[in-house]
Amino acid sequence: MRNLVLFLTLIVMHSETFAAKAIFAGGCFWCMEAEYQDLDGVSDVISGFTGGTLKNPTYSGNHRGHYEAVEITYDPDIISYKTLIDIFWHNIDPFDAKGQFCDKGPSYRSAVFTANERERKIANESLQVVQKQFSQQTVATEILNAGDFWPVVESHQDYYKKNPLRYRFYRSGCGRDRTLKKIWGDAAGGH
Repeated sequence: MRNLVLFLTLIVMHSETFAAKAIFAGGCFWCMEAEYQDLDGVSDVISGFTGGTLKNPTYSGNHRGHYEAVEITYDPDIISYKTLIDIFWHNIDPFDAKGQFCDKGPSYRSAVFTANERERKIANESLQVVQKQFSQQTVATEILNAGDFWPVVESHQDYYKKNPLRYRFYRSGCGRDRTLKKIWGDAAGGH
């Protein structure tokens, strides 16, 4: 019995040691959630708010100062932070300082929220690659320090799965995929 408890403790410690989180804001959190949810190495993607000072922001109420974002829980032995950021870039319009696609306003701006110096270094390097690739345009996406992440109510989690027709209609009507294809070509995301 003692060996079993030790074995189970090691398994829990191993899984906790290798789980990491990444936070990205790319406009509509439903669209960003859909891009990450089924990736190998990603165990969870949660829609929510971050970046502001207001406690307990809500979707239908006050979320002033916050960005719509996703919190991705992943295993860095399977998928790297750099890969997650590469996916992020190919799913946003990095030049739009007023929001993303048809969604405008401060909560729809794009940003990478870094939790430590390693993440900040990777994020800044990826930003430089995008700036070099699009040297004639101004990249509006910011690299910011991570803070509190506030999940939205359950009905907004996995929205693209629970409401596939509404989700596709929204995504198409918003012009997200057309714009991504125009910017990124064959590398464009689009789930």
